[in-house]
Amino acid sequence: MQECFEKPEETQDLLLGGRIVLKQPAEGYRVSIDPLLLAASVTANPGDTILDVGAGVGTVGLCLAARLQNCKIMGIERQKDFVRLANDNIILNNLRDRLEVLQGDLQSPPPRLAAGSYSQVVSNPPYFDVNQGRVSPIMNKGLSNHEGDFSLESWLKFCLLMLKPAGKITLIYRAEVLDKLLSLFYGKAGNIKIFPLWPSTGKAAKLVIVQAEKGSKGGMNLLPGMILHNLDGSFSKESEDILKNGQPLHLEQLL
Repeated sequence: MQECFEKPEETQDLLLGGRIVLKQPAEGYRVSIDPLLLAASVTANPGDTILDVGAGVGTVGLCLAARLQNCKIMGIERQKDFVRLANDNIILNNLRDRLEVLQGDLQSPPPRLAAGSYSQVVSNPPYFDVNQGRVSPIMNKGLSNHEGDFSLESWLKFCLLMLKPAGKITLIYRAEVLDKLLSLFYGKAGNIKIFPLWPSTGKAAKLVIVQAEKGSKGGMNLLPGMILHNLDGSFSKESEDILKNGQPLHLEQLL
């Protein structure tokens, strides 16, 4: 990520080798590589509708819209400041015809979000519950990293509710609680793909990308995954292709 402009409240940064301009808070929650990897794992058919749950400043939707030219993407985000930044980012990147972020939460979604109406749902849920670790005193970071009022179970329930039958849900989440995540899919979604993200050679995966199909009774597929960093700390060629060149991750081709 390259920083090209800064003021006290926010910065303006470049993603995907300059293809995306991103305004984000200067302090608190800052975009990591996680939403970029999540966006890269989504493929779509022309005309698909995609919902980003917990859209933040719009990173996932922006990356999707830059690559998927014939899809409509909607985001929902509870934090007003993030919604403002997300829609600023949509304007900055000339994507108003294909991308929009609305304010709302899982209990009070905007009326325009109709259940069962999306081809795909993507999400980077908060990684920790309120009893894990130190909650950041900076509100935007605390709400982004810790579940607060909405548990992982309620998060997934909402995502599945929004999907059409046979629609796909794609998440990035912590590998150490993969068992909890998979248990919440039981009886609700199948044909599950698990794509580990290895920090470097010989290191345990800290994150996984998980994709499932609503209503499917298909089994689980553990995919080869990807090494993110070389031993010297630089990005691997595979991750650099995604983060700097905007290349996709074709999960279906790894089966």
